[in-house]
Amino acid sequence: MGYHSLDSWHAYFQDFAYANQGRTRMANINVADLPAKTFAELICSPIMDVYVGESRRHWCLHRDLLGYHTPFFQTQSHLDGKQKFGKVELLDDDPHAFELLVKWLYQGKIDDVSDLPMEKKWDYADACQKLYVLCDKIKMPQLKNIAIDQFRKGCHEAGLVPGPEEIKPIYDTTPPRSPIRKLVSQIAARQIMDPESDSDAGTYRICFEASPDFAIDVIDAIRQGSGTKLFHDPTEDVGCFYHEHGASQLCKVG
Repeated sequence: MGYHSLDSWHAYFQDFAYANQGRTRMANINVADLPAKTFAELICSPIMDVYVGESRRHWCLHRDLLGYHTPFFQTQSHLDGKQKFGKVELLDDDPHAFELLVKWLYQGKIDDVSDLPMEKKWDYADACQKLYVLCDKIKMPQLKNIAIDQFRKGCHEAGLVPGPEEIKPIYDTTPPRSPIRKLVSQIAARQIMDPESDSDAGTYRICFEASPDFAIDVIDAIRQGSGTKLFHDPTEDVGCFYHEHGASQLCKVG
Protein backbone atom coordinates (compact mmCIF):
# COMPACT_ATOMS: atom_id res chain seq x y z
CA MET A 1 0.00 0.00 0.00
CA GLY A 2 1.49 3.31 -1.06
CA TYR A 3 1.38 6.71 0.53
CA HIS A 4 -2.02 8.42 0.78
CA SER A 5 -2.89 12.05 1.34
CA LEU A 6 -5.52 12.74 3.99
CA ASP A 7 -8.08 13.34 1.28
CA SER A 8 -7.35 10.04 -0.45
CA TRP A 9 -7.34 8.32 2.94
CA HIS A 10 -10.89 9.52 3.52
CA ALA A 11 -12.01 8.43 0.07
CA TYR A 12 -10.33 5.09 0.54
CA PHE A 13 -12.23 4.43 3.69
CA GLN A 14 -15.42 5.76 2.22
CA ASP A 15 -15.09 3.21 -0.58
CA PHE A 16 -13.74 0.44 1.63
CA ALA A 17 -16.44 0.84 4.24
CA TYR A 18 -19.37 0.50 1.90
CA ALA A 19 -18.03 -1.70 -0.88
CA ASN A 20 -20.72 -4.15 -1.97
CA GLN A 21 -22.52 -3.73 1.36
CA GLY A 22 -24.84 -0.79 0.79
CA ARG A 23 -24.57 1.51 3.79
CA THR A 24 -23.04 -1.03 6.17
CA ARG A 25 -19.84 0.32 7.72
CA MET A 26 -16.89 -2.04 7.64
CA ALA A 27 -16.07 -1.00 11.21
CA ASN A 28 -19.10 -2.96 12.33
CA ILE A 29 -16.90 -6.04 11.83
CA ASN A 30 -14.62 -6.62 14.80
CA VAL A 31 -11.01 -6.15 13.74
CA ALA A 32 -10.18 -9.61 15.10
CA ASP A 33 -12.58 -11.08 12.52
CA LEU A 34 -11.17 -9.27 9.50
CA PRO A 35 -9.50 -11.29 6.76
CA ALA A 36 -5.73 -11.41 7.24
CA LYS A 37 -5.13 -9.53 3.97
CA THR A 38 -7.43 -6.68 5.01
CA PHE A 39 -5.84 -6.35 8.43
CA ALA A 40 -2.37 -6.40 6.90
CA GLU A 41 -3.33 -3.55 4.58
CA LEU A 42 -4.60 -1.50 7.51
CA ILE A 43 -1.33 -1.82 9.41
CA CYS A 44 0.82 -1.04 6.37
CA SER A 45 -0.41 2.55 6.39
CA PRO A 46 1.59 5.61 7.52
CA ILE A 47 1.92 6.31 11.22
CA MET A 48 -0.11 8.89 13.10
CA ASP A 49 1.27 10.40 16.31
CA VAL A 50 -1.26 10.61 19.15
CA TYR A 51 -0.50 12.50 22.36
CA VAL A 52 -2.70 11.80 25.39
CA GLY A 53 -3.10 13.47 28.77
CA GLU A 54 -1.28 16.26 30.54
CA SER A 55 1.91 14.20 30.34
CA ARG A 56 1.49 14.04 26.53
CA ARG A 57 2.07 10.31 26.50
CA HIS A 58 2.94 9.39 22.93
CA TRP A 59 1.57 6.59 20.75
CA CYS A 60 2.51 5.81 17.15
CA LEU A 61 -0.54 4.21 15.53
CA HIS A 62 -1.41 3.13 12.01
CA ARG A 63 -3.47 5.84 10.40
CA ASP A 64 -5.72 3.60 8.30
CA LEU A 65 -6.48 1.34 11.26
CA LEU A 66 -7.60 4.39 13.23
CA GLY A 67 -9.72 5.44 10.27
CA TYR A 68 -11.24 1.98 10.02
CA HIS A 69 -12.63 2.29 13.55
CA THR A 70 -13.70 5.95 13.55
CA PRO A 71 -13.41 9.08 11.36
CA PHE A 72 -12.54 11.12 14.46
CA PHE A 73 -8.77 11.03 14.03
CA GLN A 74 -8.97 12.10 10.42
CA THR A 75 -11.18 15.08 11.20
CA GLN A 76 -9.01 16.08 14.15
CA SER A 77 -5.93 16.24 11.95
CA HIS A 78 -7.42 19.36 10.32
CA LEU A 79 -7.88 22.00 13.00
CA ASP A 80 -8.79 25.62 12.19
CA GLY A 81 -7.96 24.97 8.55
CA LYS A 82 -4.31 24.26 9.34
CA GLN A 83 -2.67 21.01 8.31
CA LYS A 84 -1.60 18.94 11.32
CA PHE A 85 -0.89 15.88 9.25
CA GLY A 86 -0.15 12.79 11.23
CA LYS A 87 -0.71 14.29 14.68
CA VAL A 88 -3.66 14.31 17.10
CA GLU A 89 -3.67 15.62 20.67
CA LEU A 90 -6.06 14.30 23.32
CA LEU A 91 -4.66 16.24 26.24
CA ASP A 92 -7.86 16.13 28.31
CA ASP A 93 -8.08 12.34 28.17
CA ASP A 94 -6.57 9.63 30.34
CA PRO A 95 -3.53 7.62 29.13
CA HIS A 96 -4.69 4.49 30.99
CA ALA A 97 -8.03 4.64 29.17
CA PHE A 98 -6.20 5.13 25.89
CA GLU A 99 -4.16 1.98 26.57
CA LEU A 100 -7.42 0.03 26.57
CA LEU A 101 -8.47 1.76 23.36
CA VAL A 102 -5.21 0.73 21.65
CA LYS A 103 -5.77 -2.90 22.65
CA TRP A 104 -9.25 -2.72 21.09
CA LEU A 105 -7.94 -1.06 17.92
CA TYR A 106 -5.47 -3.86 17.22
CA GLN A 107 -7.04 -6.90 18.93
CA GLY A 108 -10.77 -6.18 18.97
CA LYS A 109 -11.08 -6.85 22.71
CA ILE A 110 -10.20 -5.55 26.15
CA ASP A 111 -9.59 -7.48 29.36
CA ASP A 112 -12.46 -8.76 31.49
CA VAL A 113 -12.28 -7.30 35.00
CA SER A 114 -13.39 -10.65 36.41
CA ASP A 115 -10.04 -12.12 35.35
CA LEU A 116 -8.03 -9.54 37.31
CA PRO A 117 -6.83 -9.91 40.91
CA MET A 118 -8.89 -8.07 43.52
CA GLU A 119 -6.30 -5.35 44.08
CA LYS A 120 -6.48 -4.33 40.42
CA LYS A 121 -10.25 -4.40 39.88
CA TRP A 122 -11.02 -0.84 41.00
CA ASP A 123 -8.21 0.76 39.00
CA TYR A 124 -9.40 -1.14 35.94
CA ALA A 125 -13.01 -0.10 36.54
CA ASP A 126 -11.89 3.52 36.83
CA ALA A 127 -9.95 3.23 33.57
CA CYS A 128 -13.06 1.79 31.87
CA GLN A 129 -15.14 4.72 33.10
CA LYS A 130 -12.65 7.08 31.47
CA LEU A 131 -12.58 4.88 28.37
CA TYR A 132 -16.34 5.36 28.11
CA VAL A 133 -15.90 9.14 28.10
CA LEU A 134 -13.14 8.85 25.49
CA CYS A 135 -15.26 6.60 23.26
CA ASP A 136 -18.15 9.02 23.55
CA LYS A 137 -15.87 11.75 22.23
CA ILE A 138 -14.39 9.76 19.35
CA LYS A 139 -17.68 8.04 18.39
CA MET A 140 -16.97 4.37 19.07
CA PRO A 141 -20.31 3.11 20.45
CA GLN A 142 -19.53 -0.60 20.58
CA LEU A 143 -16.45 -0.14 22.75
CA LYS A 144 -18.34 2.45 24.80
CA ASN A 145 -20.97 -0.17 25.68
CA ILE A 146 -18.29 -2.67 26.63
CA ALA A 147 -16.54 -0.05 28.77
CA ILE A 148 -19.63 0.81 30.80
CA ASP A 149 -20.35 -2.88 31.42
CA GLN A 150 -16.79 -3.43 32.63
CA PHE A 151 -17.07 -0.34 34.82
CA ARG A 152 -20.27 -1.62 36.46
CA LYS A 153 -18.85 -5.10 36.92
CA GLY A 154 -15.61 -3.74 38.33
CA CYS A 155 -17.44 -1.58 40.88
CA HIS A 156 -19.50 -4.57 41.97
CA GLU A 157 -16.58 -6.97 42.25
CA ALA A 158 -14.32 -4.45 43.99
CA GLY A 159 -17.08 -3.40 46.39
CA LEU A 160 -16.36 0.26 45.59
CA VAL A 161 -18.23 3.05 43.83
CA PRO A 162 -17.17 6.36 42.30
CA GLY A 163 -17.15 9.36 44.61
CA PRO A 164 -17.81 12.99 43.78
CA GLU A 165 -14.27 13.45 42.42
CA GLU A 166 -14.96 10.78 39.79
CA ILE A 167 -18.57 11.77 39.11
CA LYS A 168 -18.01 15.48 38.47
CA PRO A 169 -15.77 14.96 35.39
CA ILE A 170 -18.40 12.63 33.95
CA TYR A 171 -21.01 15.38 34.08
CA ASP A 172 -18.46 17.89 32.79
CA THR A 173 -17.73 15.87 29.65
CA THR A 174 -20.88 13.93 28.69
CA PRO A 175 -24.18 15.12 27.21
CA PRO A 176 -27.54 15.16 29.00
CA ARG A 177 -29.31 11.78 29.16
CA SER A 178 -26.01 9.95 28.73
CA PRO A 179 -26.27 6.39 30.09
CA ILE A 180 -23.20 6.88 32.26
CA ARG A 181 -24.81 9.93 33.85
CA LYS A 182 -27.83 7.80 34.67
CA LEU A 183 -25.58 5.13 36.17
CA VAL A 184 -23.49 7.37 38.42
CA SER A 185 -26.49 9.43 39.57
CA GLN A 186 -28.22 6.20 40.61
CA ILE A 187 -25.06 5.17 42.47
CA ALA A 188 -24.99 8.52 44.28
CA ALA A 189 -28.69 8.29 45.12
CA ARG A 190 -28.21 4.84 46.59
CA GLN A 191 -25.26 6.01 48.67
CA ILE A 192 -27.26 8.94 50.00
CA MET A 193 -30.24 6.76 50.94
CA ASP A 194 -28.23 3.85 52.37
CA PRO A 195 -28.47 4.04 56.20
CA GLU A 196 -25.18 2.12 56.46
CA SER A 197 -23.29 4.50 54.18
CA ASP A 198 -21.20 7.40 55.45
CA SER A 199 -22.29 9.44 52.44
CA ASP A 200 -25.04 12.03 52.51
CA ALA A 201 -26.13 14.77 50.13
CA GLY A 202 -23.31 17.00 51.35
CA THR A 203 -20.80 14.43 50.15
CA TYR A 204 -21.73 15.36 46.58
CA ARG A 205 -21.72 19.14 47.06
CA ILE A 206 -19.15 19.74 44.32
CA CYS A 207 -21.34 17.82 41.88
CA PHE A 208 -24.52 19.66 42.87
CA GLU A 209 -22.76 23.01 42.59
CA ALA A 210 -21.23 22.23 39.21
CA SER A 211 -24.24 20.62 37.52
CA PRO A 212 -27.96 21.22 37.99
CA ASP A 213 -28.45 18.14 35.82
CA PHE A 214 -26.76 16.02 38.49
CA ALA A 215 -29.16 17.33 41.13
CA ILE A 216 -32.17 16.55 38.94
CA ASP A 217 -30.88 13.08 38.06
CA VAL A 218 -30.21 12.19 41.71
CA ILE A 219 -33.65 13.39 42.84
CA ASP A 220 -35.29 11.45 40.01
CA ALA A 221 -33.29 8.35 41.01
CA ILE A 222 -34.35 8.70 44.65
CA ARG A 223 -37.97 9.12 43.60
CA GLN A 224 -37.76 6.07 41.36
CA GLY A 225 -36.01 4.03 44.04
CA SER A 226 -38.51 4.90 46.75
CA GLY A 227 -41.33 3.39 44.69
CA THR A 228 -44.84 4.39 45.79
CA LYS A 229 -43.80 5.21 49.36
CA LEU A 230 -44.90 8.75 50.22
CA PHE A 231 -42.72 10.81 52.51
CA HIS A 232 -44.12 12.09 55.78
CA ASP A 233 -46.12 15.32 55.38
CA PRO A 234 -44.22 18.00 57.35
CA THR A 235 -47.24 20.34 57.38
CA GLU A 236 -49.07 17.93 59.71
CA ASP A 237 -46.49 18.26 62.49
CA VAL A 238 -47.70 19.98 65.66
CA GLY A 239 -45.17 21.75 67.83
CA CYS A 240 -41.92 23.62 67.35
CA PHE A 241 -40.13 21.30 64.96
CA TYR A 242 -39.10 24.22 62.74
CA HIS A 243 -38.45 26.88 65.38
CA GLU A 244 -35.02 28.35 66.05
CA HIS A 245 -34.29 27.51 69.68
CA GLY A 246 -32.53 24.79 71.58
CA ALA A 247 -34.25 21.46 72.15
CA SER A 248 -34.25 22.02 75.91
CA GLN A 249 -35.54 25.58 75.75
CA LEU A 250 -39.14 26.35 76.57
CA CYS A 251 -41.02 27.32 73.42
CA LYS A 252 -42.84 30.62 73.95
CA VAL A 253 -44.90 30.38 70.76
CA GLY A 254 -48.48 29.17 70.95
